Amino acid sequence: MSVTAVPIPPVKRRYVTYLVLGLLLAVVGAAALAWQAPTDFLTANARKSGVVTTASGLQYQVLKPGSGPKPTETDVALVNYVGKLTDGAVFDQSRQPTPLPVAGVVPGFSEAMKLMPKGAKYRVWIKPELGYGDKQAGDIPPNSVLDFEIEMLDFLPEQVVRQMQMQQQMQGMGGAMPGGVPGGAPGAPPAQPVR
Repeated sequence: MSVTAVPIPPVKRRYVTYLVLGLLLAVVGAAALAWQAPTDFLTANARKSGVVTTASGLQYQVLKPGSGPKPTETDVALVNYVGKLTDGAVFDQSRQPTPLPVAGVVPGFSEAMKLMPKGAKYRVWIKPELGYGDKQAGDIPPNSVLDFEIEMLDFLPEQVVRQMQMQQQMQGMGGAMPGGVPGGAPGAPPAQPVR
């Protein structure tokens, strides 16, 4: 049995040119779609009932209104949250009430917390410029819209939180005073063991 080789006729140069141009257009089109995706999502989302868009472009929806004052830039908020991508993939969530400094998170999350009174629960959409921008952040791809559900449990001024932390540290040390014994007056003799 013999195999006869059939020569492949040469491809015309213009077909190769068309193929290369087609591939380049496909790559440019895909990049344009990827760049437009956050904008398109946010534009469509802004039309939904109850969604509010702030001057910065942050979008939020009040799921449960709270009452009273709202945290400021210098406060530490106690929150529950779930962070997702627009496709529903969870990238972060609190396992218990989590203290977060209002100024210590991405700008969109900080802005959202400053809108929320105690007891409020909001759904928040953070555009890339108010999130991680064009940088990869763990499981979060570049230029991602972040979708958070945030519950504001409480908040305290940062100074009060620092005082509480110092008190806890002092208690953890047993209240030891320099030059003395734990919990005793300076120079006092140590307590005798109970027999």
